[in-house]
Amino acid sequence: MRLSVRGISAIIFLAAFLTGFAACSCMQPRNVEFQSPYVEAEDGDWARVTKVVDGDTIYCEGDLKIRYIGVDTPETKHPSKGLELYGPEATEANRKLVEGQTVLLVKDVSETDRYGRLLRYIFLTDGTFVNLKLVEDGYARVATFPPDVHFTDLFLEAERKARNEGRGLWGLEEE
Repeated sequence: MRLSVRGISAIIFLAAFLTGFAACSCMQPRNVEFQSPYVEAEDGDWARVTKVVDGDTIYCEGDLKIRYIGVDTPETKHPSKGLELYGPEATEANRKLVEGQTVLLVKDVSETDRYGRLLRYIFLTDGTFVNLKLVEDGYARVATFPPDVHFTDLFLEAERKARNEGRGLWGLEEE
């Protein structure tokens, strides 16, 4: 059997991806009793956040790029959109929540998006649902992409409340 360069490259990428994912998956942090009304600790993999890219994207150990499911924050580094209003604030809010933290990464249906980023819901060790918190505080809008829609109703209700109360980016619309 003869493999093309493209085939060999795909095999190498997959092996590196799986090795990196295994390297980031770790046990639940010691002395932490994870409690969340949304998921159990066994529903995901624990990883340490190494870098915050923007309001809805992070890197975890193993050089894994993670895109938050169900939310979208204003851009700060998009090649064509550039810097969007409230983007730096959303990035800083995400940074304060997760940078350097050990988080639980919970998959919905899809493993990755079209850019190769892992798609995950993010939970802190204290049970804080990061995706939801960003919506509640007005740093993110709901953005659903079926089939990854498990928490859509929860996110929509949080967005409605944030909008009605003028929190975060929703307060900007009236100015």
